[in-house]
Amino acid sequence: MTSQQRKEAFTQEITGNEALIWKVCRLYGQTKEDQQDLFQEIMVQTWRSFDRFRGEAKFSTWLYQVSINTAISGVRKKKRMIPVAQQDVMPDITDHAPPPEDEQLQQLYTAIGQLNGIEKALTLLYLEDRSYKEMEIILGVNESTLRVKMTRVKEKLKKLIKI
Repeated sequence: MTSQQRKEAFTQEITGNEALIWKVCRLYGQTKEDQQDLFQEIMVQTWRSFDRFRGEAKFSTWLYQVSINTAISGVRKKKRMIPVAQQDVMPDITDHAPPPEDEQLQQLYTAIGQLNGIEKALTLLYLEDRSYKEMEIILGVNESTLRVKMTRVKEKLKKLIKI
């Protein structure tokens, strides 16, 4: 594949899956700037590893894997940094999505924002109706372990939402 063909293939795949990347960014970015930075970092990581996409899974499955791994790595890096000023900012999850239609949906988004990295990823994939087999590929976690984790995440969300 020539350099130009590679660029065109990459652009076509990303254009068709841009919403997927933004979903991950909204869940892991605390501010709009964080979300935009994460989007750029995901794009860089995706471009760097594009040659390693073998087509054994759907491109969207592979892209989720790259996006979530990049987001979780970014969260880990931030935890190691000493914060200059503490901000109490709720993630703006509506930057590229329509605003929640009701209070319950807003509560769900707020609760998801309080989950840890793997829990957010699992919830995102679950809400996208991804199969546990696909989640296993994306997250690199055994399917039965994912089922147990998802049950625990559901309970945690119920408590956070106070249902």
